[in-house]
Amino acid sequence: MPIYDDLTPKTTWRAIKASKVDRAALEPNVGRTMLSQLHLIRAFEEKVLDLSGQGLVHGPAHSAVGQEGGAVGSAMAMRGSDQINGSHRAHHQFLAKALSYVSPEGINPEESFGETLRYLSKRTLAEILGLSEGFCKGRGGSMHLRWADSGNLGTNAIVGGGVPMAAGAAWAHKQAGSGDVVYTYFGDGAVNIGSVLETMNIAAAWKLPICFFVENNQYAVSTHVEEVTAETRLSARGLAFGIPALKVDGMDTLSVYLAAEEANAIMRRGDGPVVIEADVYRYFHQNGALPGSAFGYRSKEEEQEWRGRDPLDAMARDLMERQIIGAQAVEDLRAQCQMLMENVAADLVEEVDGKRRIVPALWPEEDFRDFGLRGDLSEFEGVRFEELETFSGPLKEGVKFIDVVANVMGRRMEQDDSIVVLGEDVHRLKGGTNGATRGLSEDFPDRCLGTPISENAFTGIAGGMAADGRVRPVIEFMYPDFMWVAADQVFNQIGKARHMFGGDSPMPVVLRTKVAMGTGYGSQHSMDPAGIFATAPGWRIVAPSTPFDYIGLMNSALLCEDPVLVLEHVDLYSSKGAAPSEDLDYFIPLGKAKLVREGSRVTILTYLAMVEKTREVVERLGVDAEIIDLRSLDRAGLDWETIEASVEKTGNVLIIEQGVGGTSYGGWLSDELQRRCFDALDQPIKRVHGAEASPSISKVLEAAACARQQDIEMGLREVMADQGLPLVAE
Repeated sequence: MPIYDDLTPKTTWRAIKASKVDRAALEPNVGRTMLSQLHLIRAFEEKVLDLSGQGLVHGPAHSAVGQEGGAVGSAMAMRGSDQINGSHRAHHQFLAKALSYVSPEGINPEESFGETLRYLSKRTLAEILGLSEGFCKGRGGSMHLRWADSGNLGTNAIVGGGVPMAAGAAWAHKQAGSGDVVYTYFGDGAVNIGSVLETMNIAAAWKLPICFFVENNQYAVSTHVEEVTAETRLSARGLAFGIPALKVDGMDTLSVYLAAEEANAIMRRGDGPVVIEADVYRYFHQNGALPGSAFGYRSKEEEQEWRGRDPLDAMARDLMERQIIGAQAVEDLRAQCQMLMENVAADLVEEVDGKRRIVPALWPEEDFRDFGLRGDLSEFEGVRFEELETFSGPLKEGVKFIDVVANVMGRRMEQDDSIVVLGEDVHRLKGGTNGATRGLSEDFPDRCLGTPISENAFTGIAGGMAADGRVRPVIEFMYPDFMWVAADQVFNQIGKARHMFGGDSPMPVVLRTKVAMGTGYGSQHSMDPAGIFATAPGWRIVAPSTPFDYIGLMNSALLCEDPVLVLEHVDLYSSKGAAPSEDLDYFIPLGKAKLVREGSRVTILTYLAMVEKTREVVERLGVDAEIIDLRSLDRAGLDWETIEASVEKTGNVLIIEQGVGGTSYGGWLSDELQRRCFDALDQPIKRVHGAEASPSISKVLEAAACARQQDIEMGLREVMADQGLPLVAE
């Protein structure tokens, strides 16, 4: 018979509840403020549901009526400089944090509310209605609420999607030594999401000051927690990662407040994250003003039982028992909150011909549609731009491309303390798997962060670092195919953040990755991601093909306030070229292509390793071809001036790329090009690209899947033949 030893968790897991002594000791101003916040949030949510019922809320209305105790109790325990984010159901959390920010001295329920509370209520309601006066200028609506000044980092419509970004902000707080903390709120449905669990793991390993606040309202839409989770005490998740956990009745605001105070003490002394699970209950369905029982997944008896534990009534009872407030004052508070919301709504909604509508003048102008999708690059004003051909400083020949990658990053980290590098093995193996981060962990041990194999989490953490404003993260994806693992954070979060939150929130993330076609790593390690990123909003893309260009373009990527994908290629790592022997501080403009070779018969557009391969074929065949190295590949960064001038001259275009046809960059580029240059074209745009299938392990099949020099030659022959010309220039 085997011998068993019972193992115990590394940390604590406890339920917490306010005692009679705690209730007697509650400071009156804190209690009155709690009650005021609870009633303000309840009245606000009811007004949102009222407007939604009139068809005036475009999109969902995920109310948190019934769940106010968890938000108010935790927010009241925070500093003004602490931060939060939340999920799609987050009006109450947003307001609780904002109310504490605008009324730091508290709120007296027996006094009239001033203009400050009216201002907050109106701007929040305007945002939910999609109006220009909202905090995100109407772009965020109900599910994407951000007001950075108040500590609201931005709520999130992707279940669990905002959790990694909150951890990024927590890392910034820890690095700054501020003692500030971050709360990330999510529900029972999100607790099984991979990004949440990945982030818990990293937060515990790095001892980040983040509270994972689980609002367990029992239902993910209509699915009960017992149907999807064997351990329904969701705070148990903390034990797996060595995170102390507290379970509390979320309908009891004071108990939540005590739990948050205990969590804050742990986080502020540097002991890492905490999990708080608050048992709460949403009185209405996932969306709208009908109860869950109307949809058959909850009983009226269950709903009535939870309503009997209403957090507003419970808080009022505590205060009345201590004679801090009277019953009439509570009724007056309720009426005052409702009147405030009526007045705020009256500023935004009008009645015309017996029908209610949004005041037309309050909608955003249509020309605001794309504003802030990317920044205006004003951060580049006054910087020194250089090109190899005009560079006046000392140059060194035969500089290895991969050495430049490491050297320029080292230089920037030496000059800028805000730059942080993170990814798998970036701190080991003498610079990661290819040497691109050589020397960084030795010189900057606290800013070269080796991560777990958790692309979704560490990418989101980088996004949170960047959104915080104090950090410029550089992510390394070992292979670009891993973007699919992190797709939510790459595309839904980082790529959309600036635009989604109103256009004024920089997102200075750099994502480095290498195209590894030809290395034998097969279908899941060999893609060229340019075509995918070019069709996703928000990202800029640079693709350096020489050591000199890499320095200038990486410097520009690190200065840019937008997310930038920096593409590298394994074929280039071992290549050599000219680069400055000392100067690593110049820039190459984003959006500036390079004329590599002049010609008059065909314009060739290409990038990365295909630039030199194409030149070799052109010169061997003697084709009168003009070669343009695109360098910047995103929609906003294409150098149409250079491209169009060349097409006007040659009348023919050949787009050359190495990757497979299905996700190719050239597909959308050729479509845009023919729209712009149709009259100048003498024949349809031609393309050279890889096969439909992804590269596979077999050396022969991999070669066949990628565009090769013989494919370039074939493409050139076809372009010239359709002009009725021989290959050799006459």
